[in-house]
Amino acid sequence: MISIRPVSDLRNKFTEIEKTVKEGKPVYLTKNGYGTMVVMSLEHYTALTEDIEAKLDEADHMAAATTERHTADEVFNRVKNRIKANEKV
Repeated sequence: MISIRPVSDLRNKFTEIEKTVKEGKPVYLTKNGYGTMVVMSLEHYTALTEDIEAKLDEADHMAAATTERHTADEVFNRVKNRIKANEKV
């Protein structure tokens, strides 16, 4: 079940939020009725970002091995074309 709580609970009911987070469930915090942040365990955050960090490291190594560079427009156009090609399948 999703845990949505007011941001004031972070201060007033920290122990409850910490318990929920340690169980592996993120806590969504709201301020004035709008979502403002998510609190999660370090383990959960690491699991989410680990793959991204590895891909960024791989990209850094590839960039160091060549002088070939692309503009942002070239990259985004290539990505858009690949997405369109997959939509037709």
